[in-house]
Amino acid sequence: MIRVALVDDQQLIRAGFRMVVDSQEDMTVVAEAGDGAAAIATLAALDPPADVALVDVRMPGTDGIAACAAITGSSPTKVVILTTFDLDEYVVAAIKAGASGFLLKDAPPEDLLAAVRTVHAGDAVIAPSSTRRLLARVAAMPEPVDDARLASLTEREREVLALMARGLSNAEICAELYLAEPTVKTHVGRVLAKLGARDRVQAVVIAFEAGLVARG
Repeated sequence: MIRVALVDDQQLIRAGFRMVVDSQEDMTVVAEAGDGAAAIATLAALDPPADVALVDVRMPGTDGIAACAAITGSSPTKVVILTTFDLDEYVVAAIKAGASGFLLKDAPPEDLLAAVRTVHAGDAVIAPSSTRRLLARVAAMPEPVDDARLASLTEREREVLALMARGLSNAEICAELYLAEPTVKTHVGRVLAKLGARDRVQAVVIAFEAGLVARG
């Protein structure tokens, strides 16, 4: 079972999310909170911890970004930021705070459930429109930043990272490099480990910032 926590200042929204999550055989809601401060305290008290927390970005007091940073900094819980505002600053702040997902609240229920499963499996989910603008923003940085972590990558791992930065899935990387999917999964795992990246999105941002991928 995937243990899910719900953090939103609107009780009706939490009730809707709970109904969607609890309808699944492989998920259960283990905690709710109405603001960031309550979320930090509630999740810290959970034993075992929640696997995934769905966190609203705008809440009174401690907002979702601050709550995300505190939660990911002190527990293995993965955070998916949910918002009605598809704004660049929220996406960038969420990733810096350790979020593994960023979705709009008007996403279909099946997309929300898929995001929970994907993040629980160790990958990242960012709304497509947000991803495009996030990478465009990173690509527009004036100069690449030297990153010693890239030096630890093998030539094949750098190829895999470059293809990840182009937005290719594991299956598409397999086709591009003529590799078996288990081999690609191994390469992706090693790339994330060597870069110290939480997920593909953070690894892609590192690739753009370091100039591994052509900008623009």
